[in-house]
Amino acid sequence: MLTSLMGSLIRPIGALLFLRRYIMETSEKYKSVVVTREGAPEVLEIVENDLRAPLPGEARVRILACCVCLPDVQARYGQSPFAPKLPFVPGYAIVGAVDALGQGVRSAAVGDRVAALTRLGGYAEYIFLASNRLIPVPTSLDPAEAVTLILNYVVAFQVLHRWAKVKAGDTVLIIGASGGCGTAFLDLGKLAGLKMYGTASASKHHVITAYCATPIDYSAQDFVEVIHQAEPKGLDAVFDGMGEDYLRRGFSLLRRGGKWVAYGNPLSVAGLLRLLVRFILLNLLPNGRSLKLYGTGLYEFNRRPFLQDWARLFKLLEEGSIRPVIMERFSILEAAKANRLLESGKVVGNLVLLAPELLTPAEWMQSSS
Repeated sequence: MLTSLMGSLIRPIGALLFLRRYIMETSEKYKSVVVTREGAPEVLEIVENDLRAPLPGEARVRILACCVCLPDVQARYGQSPFAPKLPFVPGYAIVGAVDALGQGVRSAAVGDRVAALTRLGGYAEYIFLASNRLIPVPTSLDPAEAVTLILNYVVAFQVLHRWAKVKAGDTVLIIGASGGCGTAFLDLGKLAGLKMYGTASASKHHVITAYCATPIDYSAQDFVEVIHQAEPKGLDAVFDGMGEDYLRRGFSLLRRGGKWVAYGNPLSVAGLLRLLVRFILLNLLPNGRSLKLYGTGLYEFNRRPFLQDWARLFKLLEEGSIRPVIMERFSILEAAKANRLLESGKVVGNLVLLAPELLTPAEWMQSSS
């Protein structure tokens, strides 16, 4: 009887304590950058939110770094078969520090350095995540460099080693070699001992040659003709983040047994259907060539390969075996400025949003100007 009475008293007291904590924490605020309607970077608005307590099983993470990437832009314009509902906070991948934990979380502690493949939510000072989505990150790593591994480098690593299964000496073409994903392919491809060609505008060829790869000016050269002349026996693999026209024109560049891996996001339902039809038809042809499709959505079905590959990438970064190219760093709330730069077509490598304390005085002035 006494135990039952005590239990009936403890439950409401526990609920009141949780409510008190919730009210105290929600008196604080944090800011996020929100897409309120489809359109150019000007539709990004800074919004103030209540800083609530994390729910049971949830972690509250203070964001230290977030990548700015093409899927963010595509989502903002509604160019996706699965475009998010408005309003939404972009931000595909983050690195941060655990700030508070909900009831029942045992896999992390306050202060832990973590990362997450978020798809949405990264353009903010804080994010709330299920604890099973947290990826441990070594504290020795620069958050700006580490966040490039969560999306761009894991894409490149898995396409190279899990989808194409490259080996030293293979000859490959990287379509769109100067951006965040492209430079990750170059970095990891050089490490793997590949012979590489990469398409980019002439002004960006310096980054391709820096990785001992051969640049192809897509605006002045026909990449199909260039490869046919340079590699008459064909390519072992092509890595394509651009899509339809490249695949239609370039699939014949593969040698027998060669693999074309498409990893770019289709921009519409019609584009997705066309890609799936080509996937079926091209893989039915008796020429020994294959088309493979890759997407980070696989993470939702099987996280183990991703966790293994992130651990490998963190180690490579710690050792200095890879070095992400970061063109510019911005304050998190300067996301609109970073998006404008990304859309300008002038970016080489990655753009990263950072917590203000991680910016140098020069970067802070440039970000705020």
